[in-house]
Amino acid sequence: MNNNSKYWIVTDLDGTLMDENYDISPAKKTLEKLSGMNIPVIPCTSKTAAEVRYFREQNGLSDPFIVENGAAIYGSYKNNSSEWELILGKSYYELKVILMSISKKVNYHLTPLNDLTKREIFELTGLSDNGILMALDRQWSVPFLNPPDSIFEKVKLICNLYNVHVFKGNRMSHLLSSESHKGQAVKRLKDYLHNKDVKIIALGDSQNDLPLLEYGDISIVIPGKNGPNKYLQNGIDNGSFRLANASHAQGWSNSVEDVINSFKDL
Repeated sequence: MNNNSKYWIVTDLDGTLMDENYDISPAKKTLEKLSGMNIPVIPCTSKTAAEVRYFREQNGLSDPFIVENGAAIYGSYKNNSSEWELILGKSYYELKVILMSISKKVNYHLTPLNDLTKREIFELTGLSDNGILMALDRQWSVPFLNPPDSIFEKVKLICNLYNVHVFKGNRMSHLLSSESHKGQAVKRLKDYLHNKDVKIIALGDSQNDLPLLEYGDISIVIPGKNGPNKYLQNGIDNGSFRLANASHAQGWSNSVEDVINSFKDL
């Protein structure tokens, strides 16, 4: 990683750089351009470390990456292939016990992704068998099926009792330690790499990206096919966040190209 870069692209993957079919092809040229400009591209996602390692390998990325909605950060040492690891949250097993306790309090069964059958996970995500195995390799967060909005609001209130919080993604909600979220993870990575002055270009599409977008210096909301996520609308309305002009990888590419074309000091 170029640790002298003045800018980092910190991006969500699902629904942001990827569409619902996990396609990023409209953004490939922009990713190549960023590589040529030595601007790091740092995935910051609800995906597991196993999923992101595979994604980086497929797309020629080598910069650090943030997984499980900010609960852990990984990167490679310069001179060998081994990884360093920063953990911000509670373990999967601690969190699963807490999720079951919250289920009882709201009188609604909150179903963890890892409790579904392979067939159910395929129908929900469209992932291959290998993709499902990587998605289930959870260490620091518990994804669960999205409950009705009224239940989700009750869950959010009860989380304070357990020192955890929840974020709602497009396909699933996620339970994490209150010490971990995407914005906190980016701050921790800046501290770890001694690059506190780097400017963050943040891109996301759903509620779990809100801490990342609020932390970014330039923050871009990628809309879905039906417009931006309702949880991000306030930031768009008050001018804190930019709104991309297309969905998924095309909107990502257009927005990033606009930003890097405006740089005068690279």
